[in-house]
Amino acid sequence: MFTAGRAYEQIRNSVGYPHLNVKIGATHAGISVGEDGATHQCNEDIALMRTIPGMVILSPADDVEAKAAVKAAAEYVGPVYLRFGKMAVPVFNDEATYKFEIGKGIVLKTGTDVTIIATGICVNSALEAAEKLEADGISAEVINIHTIKPLDEELILASARKTGKVVTVEEHSVIGGLGSAVCDVLAEKLPTSVKKIGVNDTYGHSGPAPKLLEEFKLDGNGVYTQIKEWI
Repeated sequence: MFTAGRAYEQIRNSVGYPHLNVKIGATHAGISVGEDGATHQCNEDIALMRTIPGMVILSPADDVEAKAAVKAAAEYVGPVYLRFGKMAVPVFNDEATYKFEIGKGIVLKTGTDVTIIATGICVNSALEAAEKLEADGISAEVINIHTIKPLDEELILASARKTGKVVTVEEHSVIGGLGSAVCDVLAEKLPTSVKKIGVNDTYGHSGPAPKLLEEFKLDGNGVYTQIKEWI
């Protein structure tokens, strides 16, 4: 909240405008900050950083991807915003084989009925939801978008063309984040029905991180329920 929010003008004018080779590692993103409450739970940072011309936005999903994202950011010449969460999450990437490329999403599971596009800690929720949907006979394709800007438009369009339905999942406001970025692409190039799952134009509040994710329906079961109802 304080890196992206309070320092926004400095980032915009002193980093973005001269396009300096600065890396911003922002932690404690989203409602999973927990007991610190609404003042510290930033659900607006992706929206803010997206508006800065030339800013790269990375949002890793687990420990392996976070390390890889830091290395990629260090090697990239230009401003980069890295979004890190606070709570521990399952590691599903294999460090020995994992390759991180800025601007390239990753298909974690193929499917034919619906595309689930997720970022950050919600990638794990999307994978859990996909398993539950599979048990209901719904084939879900899961895509990890670790780079929100520049967005992997080609991958998103290809998957949307195949399934005809797209769901975005993020621990961020549904306004201005991953969902909005995906909708921008699809509205222009391939009009598709989209369900945005995230924080619905509200503030967070104090509480244990897992309970907050459950309350905001951003855990695996919450994502599954919302997709099932929508479909």
